[in-house]
Amino acid sequence: MAEEQVILVDAHDREVGTMGKLAAHERGGTRHRAFSVFIVDPRGRWLLQRRAEGKYHFPGLWTNACCSHPRPGEDTIGAAHRRLREELGFDCPLTERFQFEYQATSEAEGLTEHELDHVFTGVYGGEIHPNPDEVGKVRWVEPAGLEKELKAHPETFTPWFKLALERVRDVL
Repeated sequence: MAEEQVILVDAHDREVGTMGKLAAHERGGTRHRAFSVFIVDPRGRWLLQRRAEGKYHFPGLWTNACCSHPRPGEDTIGAAHRRLREELGFDCPLTERFQFEYQATSEAEGLTEHELDHVFTGVYGGEIHPNPDEVGKVRWVEPAGLEKELKAHPETFTPWFKLALERVRDVL
């Protein structure tokens, strides 16, 4: 099976090529397109997932509902819907809220994220069927509880989650 490809982009999110996913995360990271999906339930609780221990970087950390990369030729919102189904076994309407660029290194794996991240939000209150290859655990958390946990144990959360959450709070 060929290595999954990511879409390389410039600072304005214009496509400039493709690269293998792992190669894009090596040697300080090469900027590529990504997305993060934040889901709340009708009561306003946030859906969090703990990344599976087998993930190639940032394993075992808590993060937003799902995140990944669109494939070459795939639009970003379509990729977000695909990954919701693949990682969590459900889909729901999504709204793109904003984009941001960040870099973060997973020291343990020696890999670096350099992503232009499209952030989507949705509301969902049904059943969740996590894919154990992707997701170690899921949970719903009240916003106040999440704030306390982030302050007490920031090292247990992914870097992109902490960065995006600052702005997602303002739109949900």
